[in-house]
Amino acid sequence: MAHTLVDIPFEQRHQCWFCGEPSELTFGFPHQYFPVFDCSHPSLSVPSCRECTRLARKAEQHSIWAVATDVKRFLTQTYRDDLAIGINWTKEELANSEFESGNFSGFQKSAWFMYEVAKQRVNFQGWSLSLEGVELDCSYISDHFIFDGVTYPSVEVAIEHFIFSYDFTPWCFKKALSVVGVKQFGKAVTFCRLLVGRTPEQQKVALGYFAEDEKLR
Repeated sequence: MAHTLVDIPFEQRHQCWFCGEPSELTFGFPHQYFPVFDCSHPSLSVPSCRECTRLARKAEQHSIWAVATDVKRFLTQTYRDDLAIGINWTKEELANSEFESGNFSGFQKSAWFMYEVAKQRVNFQGWSLSLEGVELDCSYISDHFIFDGVTYPSVEVAIEHFIFSYDFTPWCFKKALSVVGVKQFGKAVTFCRLLVGRTPEQQKVALGYFAEDEKLR
């Protein structure tokens, strides 16, 4: 299938459309890895880095924008450990962590840089797509979720990421979120951090008090 390369802004001519890293390849859509019979846009290709090309080929979607959302989800999962650095540390805390010697000296030097790179890739939003000057109608609207400076492809991905990063009990964190709502995501995180290592029964009791307290607010 022939693909037409999208128009590329001059200042982004060397960037991956998915993550903003230097592009080495192009990704054509629709592609041979997943049959698409109801694509909402013409066949096209976007500049992409090698990793995002590989991830995009795994996406079973019906538009290039939906593919981009899947790529961001894959990137968030791939770089969980790097993104977790920004959850567990600040730049200043790492600088003053006294890891200058020993097995953790390399971690101190590179950790914040790796976090920033991962964050930039996940947060990057590709430019509006057009073919030969005609802008494409983006019929796909992403339900991305922004928290603490990171743009997650969905709130579900953010929930999964925090469960992994803090070793939260999944049902406990989801219940806490249902109590306060997604708009108070940080409050649920703070509450559940207090329960890490607690028994299921202790978590249930704490959630009961938490829910009652929220009702009184």
